[in-house]
Amino acid sequence: MTVFARRARASAGRMHPELSLVSYTLLGHLEESGGCRATDLAAHYALDKSTVSRQVTALERAGLIERRQDPDDHRVQVLRLTQAGTRILAQVTESRREAFRERLAGWPEQDLERFAAYLLRYNAAAATTPVGPPTPAAG
Repeated sequence: MTVFARRARASAGRMHPELSLVSYTLLGHLEESGGCRATDLAAHYALDKSTVSRQVTALERAGLIERRQDPDDHRVQVLRLTQAGTRILAQVTESRREAFRERLAGWPEQDLERFAAYLLRYNAAAATTPVGPPTPAAG
């Protein structure tokens, strides 16, 4: 899993120089959700608010996201993708899909089906298990 995570981080920079893996992930969530507050991003990904704030600032400077007033609560600002953000996210997503296609090209269909089922199972478990510090072993 560590090697997988390292490869994902390294490949994000190769896909687009402005996007770290965290940036790519945040942009993806903003696209899926149609926009949200920075605090929502922090809560969703269990990140510190200051970490999200730095990422949001960088994405704003790059012109990939913008802040808009929430129509339901004018005190709240919602982060949304700009046209440039949508375009770059689509480019990076397609590059990642092509890389996966290449890596899996020689796999038999049965292996692909099993792999997909394992990923679904893993993601379902990850969604219901909170991430936190390891618990000490009972002894």
